[in-house]
Amino acid sequence: MGDILNNMEKEIKKSFMEFIKDFPETKNVKKEANGEEGSPFLQWVGGKRGLIENYKSYFPKSFNQYFEPFLGGGAMFFKLKPDKAYLGDNNLELIRTFKAVKEKPDEVVFLLSELRKRHSKELYLFIRNLDRNENIIKEFEDFEIAARMIYLNQTGFNGIYRVNKKGQFNVPIGSSLNRTICDSNRIKQASNILKNTTIACSDFSEAIKIASEGDFVYLDPPYSPISKYSDFTRYTKEKFYEKDQKRLKESIDELTKKKCFVMLSNSDCDFIRKLYSGYKIIEFSKKRLLSSKSSQRNQEIGELLILNYEGDTLLEPKEQ
Repeated sequence: MGDILNNMEKEIKKSFMEFIKDFPETKNVKKEANGEEGSPFLQWVGGKRGLIENYKSYFPKSFNQYFEPFLGGGAMFFKLKPDKAYLGDNNLELIRTFKAVKEKPDEVVFLLSELRKRHSKELYLFIRNLDRNENIIKEFEDFEIAARMIYLNQTGFNGIYRVNKKGQFNVPIGSSLNRTICDSNRIKQASNILKNTTIACSDFSEAIKIASEGDFVYLDPPYSPISKYSDFTRYTKEKFYEKDQKRLKESIDELTKKKCFVMLSNSDCDFIRKLYSGYKIIEFSKKRLLSSKSSQRNQEIGELLILNYEGDTLLEPKEQ
């Protein structure tokens, strides 16, 4: 596969469709999309789709602009459907995907439909390994990046997004070839919901600088690990260390001074409890669906929801 990509140097400016058109059509995909209204178009490990119903009673009753600087699959954004939002993440591929769904949903759907027709293990590995040649990837337009990302997300193992230290996607193919792949209604609905958003690739600290009084900021960072096995999913080639958790806490303190409503999700561990002891802490539990150790899957794990407000009233942080 590497030799094939290296031999493409002279054809770097080929479109995504030109790369896949010679793969034969298959009958592997029979599954039909359900077009669930207003739902995320990406699966995301650690996403909040399963917890949002528990969070609903803790949303501020009213707010101005919405900020989500750790976007991931955007489950919270799609639930709230705010009139105006700023969405950010430091995963450039993810941000380009959201921009393409917002601006060129028809092009994204067309490429996904072509991938659906041809889905096979051979196609999956080929599409996955395109990023082994950076010169090829950097020539793709946003809608081509989006089609690749959504395809790999739908067909890879358990919808995991994980890259190695070089930033190369390294998830194996899923156990079944019968995957949805192209949900045109969901993508077009997402495009409409994204209409009044600003979408940017940035560090969380940059993303929230323009937040002001009355804005709502939801933060879902990579969780502080609760064991040596809990940090096995890499969303970008950089990791989120303890120093970054502390830096995030400083940003939340600044947002509180600006009278923004802040909601943070994180793991239930002593480090996070101590770090946010001056704020309102709410406990939740959920099943661990993924772990590098099979014996730890489907176990109940604790999560924390941390707030600087109650209802529409901002709280004065307690002294730590």
